[in-house]
Amino acid sequence: MTRPLNPFGLALSALLALAATLCSAGGALAGEAACWFEGGVVVVGAEVMGVAGDYILDTATPHTQLADSQAQTAGFTETALVGEVRLAGITVEARPVSVAVLDLRTGALPTPVAGVIGADVLRGYVVDVSFAPCRVALRPAGQAPALRGRTTALPIAWVAGRPVVAAAVADGPRAFAGAFAPATGGDRALRISDAYARAPGPPKARLKELYPYGVLQPRLRAFSFAGRLSENLRAGLVAAEDPALAGEIGAPLLAQWRLRFDFPAGKLILAPARVSSSPRRSPREEESPRKRAPALAPRPSNRCADPPP
Repeated sequence: MTRPLNPFGLALSALLALAATLCSAGGALAGEAACWFEGGVVVVGAEVMGVAGDYILDTATPHTQLADSQAQTAGFTETALVGEVRLAGITVEARPVSVAVLDLRTGALPTPVAGVIGADVLRGYVVDVSFAPCRVALRPAGQAPALRGRTTALPIAWVAGRPVVAAAVADGPRAFAGAFAPATGGDRALRISDAYARAPGPPKARLKELYPYGVLQPRLRAFSFAGRLSENLRAGLVAAEDPALAGEIGAPLLAQWRLRFDFPAGKLILAPARVSSSPRRSPREEESPRKRAPALAPRPSNRCADPPP
């Protein structure tokens, strides 16, 4: 598609190209960008289809999206676009971009969000994500520096256009292991596919509040991931999309580590998070005795996915 003529587009693009090659005031290098960890999601400056702004970086969203309001302002009329995505000094050309209504997803964030950078743009690179301070880096295969400290490497498989890793959930006697998508743009510590779990208690009319953007925050008894057990997590449901996809691991849980998505090598590498002066909630969350949240339980069935290879 041909984008409508913008008399300021050339000058703006030139400025953005220059800025991408320089160090920012916050110390981000070329190939690296400062980000924000707000509302439980990672937000980073980027440009999609020539629209510069703040974008959610989500490794569990299969396709890159441009908010409909931003698309209309830029003069796009179609909902399926193809063009450039620019992030952290990297330009990815001829990428499919869908125009989507993102009001529910972005409404709780303190700043306007122009769209979502998805796994389709990221999967050709080594992607580093640090939460405190928040930094995102994209590098070609074999060019990322070694991570410091003791690391844990997990094999990555792909399900429904998302990277997935092995993890397990339990609620007393019921448990299953499956393939979960690490979601840097997921605002809940954990969401489980509704093909695998249920939340006893809420009336049917309120079940929708267990899903993304809902207000209910059920608790999950235990979650095992990368050799670490987290208990009493704030969790939720996500609509079943693929029988092999058990759910997603959100940024509030992933923030315990520095993440390296080495997509070319098929590995997720976890390194100890840097010490930050700002307090961070522990994954072992204590439940208030004054207000008990509903529990989230795995379904008592045999529909359990094997861990990805």
